[in-house]
Amino acid sequence: MARPRRIFKNAAFAALAFASAEPVHAATFEAGRGINLDQWVTWPDESRWDDAEIMLPFPEWRKSIGKEGLKRLKDAGFDFVRIPADPSVLLSDKSAALRVRLIASLADSVRLVNAAGLKSIVDLHLIPAGSNRAIGMSQVMKDPAMFDRYLDAVRGVARAMSAFDPAMVAIEPMNEPVTGCEGGEQKAWEDRMLRLFAAARSSATRLTVVLSGSCWGGAQGLAAIDPAIVPDDNIIWSFHSYAPYLITSQGATWIDDMISQVWGLPYPLDAVAKSELDATVAEIRERIGANSSYGKVAYFDKLLAEIDTPEKMRAQIAKPFETVAAWAQRHGVERGDILLGEFGVIRQEYGKDHIVPAAYRAAFYRDVIGLAEDYGFGWSLWSYGGAFGVVEEFANKPAEPDVIEMIRTLPPRAAGKP
Repeated sequence: MARPRRIFKNAAFAALAFASAEPVHAATFEAGRGINLDQWVTWPDESRWDDAEIMLPFPEWRKSIGKEGLKRLKDAGFDFVRIPADPSVLLSDKSAALRVRLIASLADSVRLVNAAGLKSIVDLHLIPAGSNRAIGMSQVMKDPAMFDRYLDAVRGVARAMSAFDPAMVAIEPMNEPVTGCEGGEQKAWEDRMLRLFAAARSSATRLTVVLSGSCWGGAQGLAAIDPAIVPDDNIIWSFHSYAPYLITSQGATWIDDMISQVWGLPYPLDAVAKSELDATVAEIRERIGANSSYGKVAYFDKLLAEIDTPEKMRAQIAKPFETVAAWAQRHGVERGDILLGEFGVIRQEYGKDHIVPAAYRAAFYRDVIGLAEDYGFGWSLWSYGGAFGVVEEFANKPAEPDVIEMIRTLPPRAAGKP
């Protein structure tokens, strides 16, 4: 059931959001089965962002994926792609002279995707600042002036996308907001989310806008939002899930020093003999004890105990879905207007030798996809290439075909929205 319209308490803000907007009654864009393309492949340093040969085409995957590669995704069973585009390049003074060309190239990328028969979600995908860039999520979220610049970037991208068929293109103004999960930080995110929505809607009156909650865009953050604060029904509500981390993020260095020492766990855990699993667990405990901060062995044991039977494993994977489904029921949000925007299991961490066996990865993706479709949610797996690559690994080398072949054998998705 479509939600009744609400209005913002701030009438001026409402006017901005609906400037020249046509009436809408439900999400125009339908997200079914999707895959995230690569944000960067070579990750160029910001000092080189004024070089058109490096920065164009944008995003960088265009240098190696053309219409035929996109057509193969369509033939494998995907109906849309999520296009992560790094908005830092639209905020950096270094790339200022290329800004118009970068946005035009992003529009060309969408055009290429659509020509291959795939829909597109244009995802403005901020990441943390670091040694190769000065602007990232923290700077945008903590500096009001930088947030205003970010809103201008959203308007510019939305304006470029506004010419596309709204059944084929949607826009996501921010990926995984790095905010707290409750209290004042949740309220602060709602205020920013409404400003992001208004920026996108004022420039793209017909496109579906993809919004998420606080708390890194997870289920808990989404469940804290009253969707009625957004005075528009042409919305897809997104959440991300990488539960359980012991399985999905083995060896990852960006989470904490405990997870970085975890590798070798099978999926499901009973895919190997108990004696083999016990030996792997003992090796992991030894590595954590030698390389992680105090108390992390006990933390590993706690997380392992939460998934050490098939029933517990499924419960951990299903928990975010249950949270979002309950939220949708409370607020009358259609299941077809909900997107699992990211989920996945790592293949190989950058700089590490361990590769998660392809059969384990295919089994995990199959189980999460099954849950998403049982709940009636669209989904978009992470990702085309890189550490989580299902089509390619690093340097454009083909990944094992197991995950894509599993996608190819999925039964047809139920027609229409649940």
